Amino acid sequence: MKEVTIKYKSNKTLEALKELGKYLNFSVSDHKIKTVTEKDDSINGIPIIIGDPKVDIGELHDVFTGKGFDAEELRKIAWQRKK
Repeated sequence: MKEVTIKYKSNKTLEALKELGKYLNFSVSDHKIKTVTEKDDSINGIPIIIGDPKVDIGELHDVFTGKGFDAEELRKIAWQRKK
């Protein structure tokens, strides 16, 4: 399959390309995901393993929706080191 790279500034352009792809039988994929997974990054010598973007986390929506959690609260409660 042949590939083409298109650079765009507006998100409306991306949406238009996705809609056009449905009718003309081509797919639109995010190139950033591929480049991030190819990088070999680390923080303080600990390698960063990028998660699989294909994993469906839709089931977690019901677990966290309406619970009033926010990132700051979770960091204060769950991520503190015990002294």
